[in-house]
Amino acid sequence: MRLREAGDSALLLQFDPVIDASVNARVIAIADAVRARQVAGVRDVVSTFSSVAVYFDPLIVSIDAVRDLLRSVTNTAVSAPMSGRVIDVPVSYGGEAGPDIADVAALTGLTETEIARRHADATYRVFMLGFLPGFAYMGSVDERIAVPRRASPRLRVPAGSVGIAGRQTGIYPIESPGGWQIVGRTSLRVFDPERAEPCVFAPGDSVRFVGRVRRKPDTTTENFDAGTPNVRASRSQSAGGARLQNGVSDSGRTSRRTITVISPGLFTTVQDEGRWGHQSSGVSVAGAMDLISHRLANALVGNDRNAATLEITLHGPELRFETDTVVAVAGADLTPTVDGASVRHLSPTPCRQGSVLRFGDRRDSARAYLAVGGGVAVSPVLDSRSTHTMTGIGGFAGRRLRAGDVVPVGESTFATRSGRSIPSGPRPRAVRLRAIPGPQDDFFESVAFDILQHTRFTVSPQSNRMGYRLTGGQPIPRRADREMISDATFAGGLQIPLSGEPILLMADRQTTGGYPQIATVISADLPAAAQLAPGDSVQFELCSRAVAISALVAQEARLLASI
Repeated sequence: MRLREAGDSALLLQFDPVIDASVNARVIAIADAVRARQVAGVRDVVSTFSSVAVYFDPLIVSIDAVRDLLRSVTNTAVSAPMSGRVIDVPVSYGGEAGPDIADVAALTGLTETEIARRHADATYRVFMLGFLPGFAYMGSVDERIAVPRRASPRLRVPAGSVGIAGRQTGIYPIESPGGWQIVGRTSLRVFDPERAEPCVFAPGDSVRFVGRVRRKPDTTTENFDAGTPNVRASRSQSAGGARLQNGVSDSGRTSRRTITVISPGLFTTVQDEGRWGHQSSGVSVAGAMDLISHRLANALVGNDRNAATLEITLHGPELRFETDTVVAVAGADLTPTVDGASVRHLSPTPCRQGSVLRFGDRRDSARAYLAVGGGVAVSPVLDSRSTHTMTGIGGFAGRRLRAGDVVPVGESTFATRSGRSIPSGPRPRAVRLRAIPGPQDDFFESVAFDILQHTRFTVSPQSNRMGYRLTGGQPIPRRADREMISDATFAGGLQIPLSGEPILLMADRQTTGGYPQIATVISADLPAAAQLAPGDSVQFELCSRAVAISALVAQEARLLASI
């Protein structure tokens, strides 16, 4: 058992990296015990196959207090048995529902019917949730049908697809890319953010597949009984999703205060401080990439710090205000104007009904934040208004804004104070980010850390809110004698895939991943990372936790003094 730092705002309690029911039972029990303590400042607790990740706000609770908490519950928590819930999953095997079953048959020498029968005969343990919201990693598959992932992942795997990867099986909750061997499909909606319990599965559950084999052509099937479980879970299978009708406010009434999107810009989304508390279900935190600029913009118009803003990337939108309001822009300088008059950066600007806000050339940085008095008043989904476009959760209909959208705005009593503004200067396009080694630093020799600190990387065009792919310089080598199973991921984590080219994880990162994280960028430097654009340069400097906390405290003091 090891306690490893993941930057300055998370701790990872690691057991031996195995897929083992007894180890998994212990990590589930520890995670449950940490949640039960309800410690102020703890944002999220995630159990994986063999680890527990605790995410916290280091300005509220110290890492030493979180370390003591983990040690305490580890000594007292009793390993959790199987939950007692056995969940039946209806599945159709083969045909269009299972396009890879013929390949699995060729690899194993079994018939398609035998593959389906062996898959359905087992009772599977839910070890963890991750990758996607509600995606349950289940095991163990009969070794006769345990086949490797596809050599070439599909770009689109339909929702409900049942796949096999080695000794694991799982169900894709939404349409997404994926490399598992798809042997069937279920009609069960395993994740729905509008249900009282969004996820059908939880770690420690038992799952059985009750299925039938499709023949070719698809008009005939061979039915068989996979057995009756001892307990059957009763869960809603609502067909609803996390979709928001245009102009619907928090109260469900049509908002009288709105913004009309004339042109959406390159990538404009609704964001707040993030969707904390749901990573254990595989739900990404999302939220504003540059939280400092987000908070500054909100403060300038009198909003709460967590009010939703519009995050604007590289090329801004054209927006018409349908009521009198006040706005402020922070972050990137994208030369905003209102009815042709320049908008002062980091200063509240009154806008009359019918006024049009436009953005022009990019002068510096990548992301601007537009705050509107009263905040963007889309309905919260899982306690947040943030948009996660990959999974279609939150924000405005779970997507970037489009022309014609009518965005609701909350009520505001803010009165603009003459002359109120915050000074700012241009940001460099080459930055140095400080990082703390780990949490998987034991996967690397010292030469890897030397390369990390002495290479000037370039942000590649294959970068987005999930993460930046960094190119340039010598590949970072991994130890050949270490293999990793899926584990928790962290904002600012520097993943090293087999190519040796780092991936800097950002706000929309998946909650778990299979690449080791050599280091984690400190919280105080994440806003600077958020403002990087493709083609910008970045270097890394390893530092201590003491340096990280000192930088964060100083940053917070400057922010509070300015607002």
